[in-house]
Amino acid sequence: MKTVAVVGGGITGVCTMHYLQRQVHEKKLDVKLVLIEKNEYLGGKIHSEAQDGFIMETGADSIVARHPGVIELVREVDYEDELVYNETGTSFIYTNNELHAIPKDSTFGIPMSLASLEASTLVSAEGKAEALKDLHMPNKSFTKESSIGEFLTYYLGEELVQKQIAPVLSGVYSGNLNELSIASTLPYLIDYKNDFGSIIKGFEANKAQFSRAADKKFISFKKGLDSLLYRIVETLTDVDVKLGTGVETIEEGRTLHLTNRETLTADAIVLALPNDAIAKLLPSEALQPYFTKFTTASVITMYLGFTVPDALLPADGTGYIVSDNTNVVCNAATWTSRKWKHTSAQGNLLVRLFYKNINARYEELEAMTEDELTAIGIADVKNSLGIDAEPSVVNVTKWTNQMPRYDLAHRDALQGLEQKMAEHYPTIYLAGCSYYGVGIGACIQNGKTIGEKVANEL
Repeated sequence: MKTVAVVGGGITGVCTMHYLQRQVHEKKLDVKLVLIEKNEYLGGKIHSEAQDGFIMETGADSIVARHPGVIELVREVDYEDELVYNETGTSFIYTNNELHAIPKDSTFGIPMSLASLEASTLVSAEGKAEALKDLHMPNKSFTKESSIGEFLTYYLGEELVQKQIAPVLSGVYSGNLNELSIASTLPYLIDYKNDFGSIIKGFEANKAQFSRAADKKFISFKKGLDSLLYRIVETLTDVDVKLGTGVETIEEGRTLHLTNRETLTADAIVLALPNDAIAKLLPSEALQPYFTKFTTASVITMYLGFTVPDALLPADGTGYIVSDNTNVVCNAATWTSRKWKHTSAQGNLLVRLFYKNINARYEELEAMTEDELTAIGIADVKNSLGIDAEPSVVNVTKWTNQMPRYDLAHRDALQGLEQKMAEHYPTIYLAGCSYYGVGIGACIQNGKTIGEKVANEL
């Protein structure tokens, strides 16, 4: 009998084991499967907490529904009855102490039509005129490895990018657009420019695809996002699941020394862990230069739950992203009780605030106590929404250097690391959002790919 150990009980590790078990059954393999998680709970960056009628996601809060394999996985584990979809509505950019609607006919703030460009209240007439150069300027030098910030600015102009697109994209990908590649963010933009001669025209030609995805774009679950992981683990009938157990060292690429004093020798090991944790477990001098090339971002998230009705929010709104010249400290706010009805049992207001490391005050915020941060959050809600109330529930989470950033060096670093891993640790497989995609959908797909690859090689 052979043994496969998956280290890490986040979404990638749990999905890896799900697909591994399926392959073991289908191929009738004689394999022992072991899932190892250092925490007493599953989820990693997915963790749901319930308090006073609110459900709060301290990490990721949803899954992109249209990502390949997501709904398929939910069906495989018979969890469709627990699905909930987001409520649709207007997203805003908060600038000059006012809420400006992001034009509905746009994606990540990028206009999908000339009418959408014209409808923007964020961009001046001069800025709109400058964006029209996209219609006639051909692409002569940009590739998918180019900076997305430089690409968008070149064709759509500085004002549209800075006032409408950058606040959205920087918020999603946690970084400076000039340091992020097109390939790691919106790779189809190059195809639109090359095939249609225009980014806007490319979006217009593919509008039906984006319109279909606009409604019910995100999914979660009635009991919280992390309930999916527990449901998957319930189906792992042939897996030894070790919670509250970490890995101290890995000897000769095969033997794991666990924190509970056990020793486990495996024929294959999947490390579904953050990059920094893997670097500590694999201290080879040949690998370390590559580990250091992967970069991360930090964020503080805060939930404030109030005993006032959600109806006090602006009509049809689901949240805002903060731009320049404002009286708030946060970088973004999700009106969670509006976007996710299941998170507020009584229909009371639940707001989630984000303070990212791109924030000019981040170091100061990082050093603050929870009470000090809460005071900042209450002031932000009052200033931006006009709601003057004390929260009944507060939940603050600091994710310090835990959010992967896919900068321009990511692709080369990953290729180099994969090559060295094959040379030095042929029985160890890397997995997870540090390397293969930051969204939950990408992690599910990564787990499936790794699970099937390990089974085939066994």
